[in-house]
Amino acid sequence: MSNQAPPANQILQGNIGLTLRSMTVPVLAGMLTLMTFNLVDTFFISMLGTTPLAAISFTFPVSFTVISLAIGLSIGTSAVIAKALGAGHNKEAQADSLAALWLATYLVLALSLLGMALINPMFRLLGAGGATLGYIHDYMLIWFAGAVLLVMPMVGNAVLRASGDTKTPSLIMASGGVVNAILDPVFIFGIGPIPAMGMQGAALASVLSWALGCGLIIWLLFKRGLLIAVWQPFTIALPIYRKILRIGMPAAGANMLTPLAMAILTAIMASYGAAAVAAFGVGARLESLASLVVLALSMTLPPFVSQNFGADKLQRVQQAYRLSTFFIIRWQFAVYLLLAALAWPIAAMFTEDPDVARYIRWFLWIVPLAYGLQGITILTNSSFNALHMPANALWLSLIRLFVFYVPLAWAGGKFFGVLGVFAGCVVANVFTAAIAYSWFNRVSLFKLKESA
Repeated sequence: MSNQAPPANQILQGNIGLTLRSMTVPVLAGMLTLMTFNLVDTFFISMLGTTPLAAISFTFPVSFTVISLAIGLSIGTSAVIAKALGAGHNKEAQADSLAALWLATYLVLALSLLGMALINPMFRLLGAGGATLGYIHDYMLIWFAGAVLLVMPMVGNAVLRASGDTKTPSLIMASGGVVNAILDPVFIFGIGPIPAMGMQGAALASVLSWALGCGLIIWLLFKRGLLIAVWQPFTIALPIYRKILRIGMPAAGANMLTPLAMAILTAIMASYGAAAVAAFGVGARLESLASLVVLALSMTLPPFVSQNFGADKLQRVQQAYRLSTFFIIRWQFAVYLLLAALAWPIAAMFTEDPDVARYIRWFLWIVPLAYGLQGITILTNSSFNALHMPANALWLSLIRLFVFYVPLAWAGGKFFGVLGVFAGCVVANVFTAAIAYSWFNRVSLFKLKESA
């Protein structure tokens, strides 16, 4: 269905390590470009001052809630379509693709309208007020208005990845990041006839970059034959909605737990002042960049798992999971050493405020130590979803965030302040990774015996 996809024998029969690498490298390149330019976005906002930087940090848990819904729907879409393709049911995959795009549109429109109506009370609950709340309102009103344009390419890219094409989604992500980075200084600070719009300009630049990605992905899906219509009868769409939501909603719920936990942690950090919140926001964005390989693998491992699951090749599923987790532990430790060594210049790049800089350095010296273990949990979640076991992924997320992550961060803060919050995050990842790895291996072994 796509001349960009690896041939079926590569996904179902080829060398596992080489196949995962060939699928992951394009995703990694696209995400690196996108996230680098997202950091550029934070950099330009930081030039407006500490209060706007704190404001953008407050927006992360809320905006990530919408993004989490899109990620959940993407996971459901990828799992359903990849399994259909692995079983050779191409027409079923086409119908699933169209239904997934409309389902995402309906759900995100509803969530965005609710968010626009509740901007002020939501962020007051997070501890925002005064000038910070004004900046947040300016940014999020535009962000919510364009959120559908963000979500459509995410779901469309999941359709392409399910077919094995990871290169095209990466190019679309990268192009959006480049456009956003170019437009950011233009709209934030103004140029020629374009006035300086500050935080509103940052949001507008993002929406316009999403619009580009949306147009590209719809055009490509039609060109590749992955979409063959713009509408389908409700009697056909409804069973597909249910099939996608059976995986997508638990996956979305699991992803939405992350911004909820981030919101709680942001409120905890707010008790230490605006400098702590600003530093935590910078750290969260640096975490996305530092975990780039994990996130790329979490996008490419599921279609590999789902297609082999559909073809009843569970030994390849086990081997791919173990190979990925062992690799990610080694990789993320190397990333930690690099971040720890560069903590001073990284902090100086984002702020001149000594308190903010100190907290950023503390974050980089402590939290990334457990990114490899966090990676095991992320890959386990994505693999559970790929095996059409979303409840397991949801329970694992609940355990990670609300049995370990938030309680240990809160307890650490009570005893040791900001340093204790960061240390609590590390300890939480140690416990969760041990549970995740043993759980997935038990489940996959059971499925293998069941299919024998």
